[in-house]
Parts: sequence; C-alpha cells; structure tokens
Amino acid sequence: MKALAELLNENDLTELQVKRDYAEDDSLNVRVSRKPPQQIVAPQQMQAAAPMAAAPAAAAPAAATTAAEEPADPASHPGAVTSPMVGTVYMQGEPGAPAFITVGASVSEGDTLLIVEAMKTMNHIPAPKAGTIKRILVGDGDAVEFGAPLVIIE
Repeated sequence: MKALAELLNENDLTELQVKRDYAEDDSLNVRVSRKPPQQIVAPQQMQAAAPMAAAPAAAAPAAATTAAEEPADPASHPGAVTSPMVGTVYMQGEPGAPAFITVGASVSEGDTLLIVEAMKTMNHIPAPKAGTIKRILVGDGDAVEFGAPLVIIE
C-alpha cells in the first residue's frame, strides 16, 4: 500500500487502482485515491495574468468581457480536446523540434496536436476537427489525467 501511495504522489495522480486475479476464488483489488488540489493554475494562465495586473484600468473592461465569454471549466468548452489517458504531455516530436501547434495556428482534422506518453508509449493526440487553436491548456512535460482539457479548437 505504501508503494502505491508513493507512486500516486510521484506521478501527481488522484487515483490508482490495481486488480489481480490469482485463481478462480482468489483476487486482489486495491484502490488508492487522494483529494485533488482545489485549484490548479496552468503556466499559460499565470503568464497571461501577470500582464493584466500591470495593465491600466481602461483595459480592464475589455479583459472582463473576454473572461465572461469563456466557460469557467475549459473541459466544458465545445471545442475542447481532452486527454484520452493519464500520462505526460509532450508538445513536440523530439527535443529541439518545433512544437506541433501554437495558439492561432490552423489545424486539419487528424493533425497531431501533441503527444501523451503513457507507460513508455508515445500516443499522438489527433485533432478531432479542423479549426484554429484558441488555447493550449497544458505545457510540455505536464502530467495529465483522463479527461483533462488539453487544447481548445474553434
């Protein structure tokens, strides 16, 4: 149990489940979970918040209308692309290569948006539709969970 709890913390997971069947009437089923942090701020959001704090008061109403247009939960946005698995995000195919996507870039259906590494397997996440990248909600090397919003395409 201690090793599972350490694995949970080391990989920044909120839940881990292990099930083993040894014989017809003999099995082991263990589930370890923890309460997720109350609020997680993505690095892109922190960078965007810093210039807004230094902006003059005249720019504040424009920022308020932009924030009002976006849903509070990015996963509920109709153009949100969510993670199909738990893993680590990579924004480019190999170190030093250009990123697959940038904000404002146009993508076609099936284009690779990013990679999620899970269990030493690199899983290319394709664009579910053609459109423009409006927001990138994760950074290179970030740990993501199943269903976590990755990108918003409009």
